[in-house]
Parts: sequence; C-alpha cells; structure tokens
Amino acid sequence: MEITDHIKSLTVEGGLLATAAQEAGTGASVPTCPGWQVRDLLRHTGMVHRWATAFVVEGHTSYHPDGGEPDLDGPELLDWFREGHGLLVDALTAAPAGLDCWTFMPAPSPRAFWARRQAHETTIHRADAESARGGRLSSVAADRAVDGIDELLRGFHARPKSKVRTDKPCSLRVRATDTDAGWTVRLSPQPPQAVRDGAATDEGFVDCELSATAEELYLALWNRLPLKTLTVTGDPEPARLWCENSKVTWS
Repeated sequence: MEITDHIKSLTVEGGLLATAAQEAGTGASVPTCPGWQVRDLLRHTGMVHRWATAFVVEGHTSYHPDGGEPDLDGPELLDWFREGHGLLVDALTAAPAGLDCWTFMPAPSPRAFWARRQAHETTIHRADAESARGGRLSSVAADRAVDGIDELLRGFHARPKSKVRTDKPCSLRVRATDTDAGWTVRLSPQPPQAVRDGAATDEGFVDCELSATAEELYLALWNRLPLKTLTVTGDPEPARLWCENSKVTWS
C-alpha cells in the first residue's frame, strides 16, 4: 500500500472510532480489551496519536517518551481525541518524503512507517470502540487487512520482545482465502520468523494452518476475534501458542 492509502485509512478509521466511542459512551466496557472502558481506549489511542505526531513534526531521531494520558472524560475527552487525530493526519500529509525521525520497525522511510503504523493502530482500536458500542463492525478491505497481517507477522513479532516462543519448534501457515496472500511462521525459542509465500497450500509441510478471509485473519491475529472464527487444520498447538502469547502491549 502507498503512504497516501495509509493516511486515507487513518483519516477514515479515526472518524469511525470517535463516532463509535461517542455512541457507546465513555463508561462502556470494551469487550475486546478486558478491563478497559471507552475512556481508557480514547485516552490511550489519543496519546499514541500525539506521540507519533511529535516524531513526525519535531523530527526526534531517537526514542522520545509519550506525553501521558489526560485526565479527561465525556465530551471533553472526545474533543481531545478528535483534535489529536486531526493533528496526526495533518502532520503525515505535510511531512516531506525525506523525513528523518525515529522508528521501531523496518520501513521504506520514516514517513511510510508512521503512516502505516498509525493506520493499523487506529483500525484495531476502532474495532475496539465498535465492540463497545455493539452491532456490526465496520469492514476492512482485503488489501488493508493483508498489509496489517504482514506488519504484525514480519514487523512486530520479528522483534526481540515478541513472546511467541516455544522450546519445541513448530510451524504455522496463515492463509487468506479471499486473496493470494499467505505466510509461513516458524516458531522456536527465538522470535518468530515469518515469510510471505502466497496462499497456496503446497509451500511445504507445516504443523498447523489458519485460514479465513484476510479481514478475519487480521482481527483474529490481533486478538479481536476468537480463534474459532478461523479454520484451524493440523496440530492446534501453534495456534494456541499464538493466541496466548501474541498480545502487543504499550510498555
């Protein structure tokens, strides 16, 4: 996906998140984030938006701490969230191609990194807000879902801090049934190693395969849909390992 596509996605998803949060109310529980209420979701996502904006606008070339979460609630919190989301969209739109700032995963450029990361950050938390509101979740186009799966498997969980590890090496294939996208993930005592290899089922032996639409895989791999949403074939242990250990946390 292009940077402009990620910025468009960020723009739309942030608006949907704010609308769902307003309709749910800031005191509503968030089923996909146990222990959180909508106010926690807004404070966290708004903080992340402002944190990302600081790198893009101020050009920090090393890690820079976030500014913390505000002690706001109700309409004031929603206004604060919308303001910060708008600032992030504007910053990424105006950022030069040669932007130089800190990132924490490989990317073609810092601008590409932050546009992609914040588009998926906001999409996943939009799903959280809609789960709190109830009703059908907004859809995620297959190409965006594939991009998000790729970021998760080959970005987040390639890092040393990934907790998806096992003393008994095994393999997991992730296959999107509505696209030509697929990945083979090798699990071991080291961080997972994921390779993009297409959706074909003859790419070599694997212990377990997860298959579903790209959207279902995207949400399930981010633990926003239950594993039972997917088709699991072979040994279920690699799938269990993923679900129990793949949570991405802020700290």
